[in-house]
Amino acid sequence: MQTPINFEALSLSPLLIEVVRELGFEKLTPIQARAIPILLEGKDVIGQAETGSGKTVAFALPLLEQLGSDLNHRRLLQALVLCPTRELCIQVTREIRKLGRRHPGLQVLALAGGQPIYGQLSALEKGVHIAVGTPGRVLDHVIRQTLDLRKLKFLILDEADRMLDMGFENEMKKILAAVPKTRQTAFFSATYPKSIEAMSRAYQNHPVHVKIDERSENQQVIKQLFYETTHEMKLKALLWLLQQNRAESAIIFCNFKTTVIQLGETFAQSGLSAACLHGDMEQSDRDRVMAKFRNLSTRLLISTDVAARGLDIENLDLIVNYELPATPAIYVHRIGRTGRAGKRGLAISIMTSREKGKLQNIEKFTKAKIERKTVAPLENGDLESLKRTLQQERQADVKMATLFISGGRKEKLRPGDILGALTGDAGKLSAQDIGKIEIHDHFSYVAISKAIANLALERLRKGQIKGRRFRIEPVR
Repeated sequence: MQTPINFEALSLSPLLIEVVRELGFEKLTPIQARAIPILLEGKDVIGQAETGSGKTVAFALPLLEQLGSDLNHRRLLQALVLCPTRELCIQVTREIRKLGRRHPGLQVLALAGGQPIYGQLSALEKGVHIAVGTPGRVLDHVIRQTLDLRKLKFLILDEADRMLDMGFENEMKKILAAVPKTRQTAFFSATYPKSIEAMSRAYQNHPVHVKIDERSENQQVIKQLFYETTHEMKLKALLWLLQQNRAESAIIFCNFKTTVIQLGETFAQSGLSAACLHGDMEQSDRDRVMAKFRNLSTRLLISTDVAARGLDIENLDLIVNYELPATPAIYVHRIGRTGRAGKRGLAISIMTSREKGKLQNIEKFTKAKIERKTVAPLENGDLESLKRTLQQERQADVKMATLFISGGRKEKLRPGDILGALTGDAGKLSAQDIGKIEIHDHFSYVAISKAIANLALERLRKGQIKGRRFRIEPVR
């Protein structure tokens, strides 16, 4: 069978093809081209591909295609997607909702840990068609008997290797044992360790193994550079590299929460626009940080590996490894945040002489020679001068501000409603001054040109959105 190259060649309904066109998808990625036809045939799949390869669309489209048509009246759980992190759950939920926008009555629920369980219990009681959850929280609902798996048709394990790495094997096995035996099961994973192979043998039915090796392709679009410095000069080296590489947005990766916090405090004291992201943050704080980063209100994100997988960030053009990760696989996941959808990206790593072994392991793993450079002489450089220069440059770069709106999807708000309130008779603002609009369950974020942010705030507070008043606040 010839591998399709575009969505029109797939056995998808005209409505799904229309949605795909609306979202701007053109050619299929390799994992989509290989996996979607197999899943549409009802077969089990092991999809092996790197982060950022389009795996969510690869399983979401077949899942939506095969859902029952009477969604308004029959709210039965038909599909369960397991993900390793809250962030990936939220991203996958958002992607499925976007792809399922032409399915009237479709209910998709995120069941992530670290979020209040009461809202989830209420939604489950009303009924959902697709649940996307972390193994711990999903198992919690299974034990409580609040998640009815009896009619489940599809089970997806997204980033299965990562879930095993994070110690979720027991939870995964208990969930797999609880779902109906007559179901379609897909494992999506960047790697294929023996643990995944054993789980596949136990819980899948003659799966088709689809392996996509995109490392060589990714290396063509991601320029990788390693800079050697001393431990004492690391901060100066980081500031110097950020000056030399003025990216629109960048993630600075650290191995530990303490390093993230220390860097964040250093940047904040220097007046630099940066935000921190780590595993101990509340979900509401993560949402706020990521909304500002996605809409370019914040240009620098300092993060642990919680951001290395599953975060939906468009047009990210720079990754900096302030600390080299423990394994080459994590390095590949980190730099895979940039250079997406065929766009060029830059990945810079700072290493000390003791870390040359890590570089050699990364080169061996990626089967590529990585360019090594030296940092400009900084021994006599003035740290405060570096901070001031970077502050001036970055402040000029930040052109957007973010507003919080106390209404979201559950209040029937859509991006068009917010845009209409800002550009209509009440707001009278230009659509060119409105940036990214994010709709969550009970709140929304909208990016506004920084020059008119106060005016937009004032007019939204005085006016209404969809005939209702909402609380509007600037996001700090």
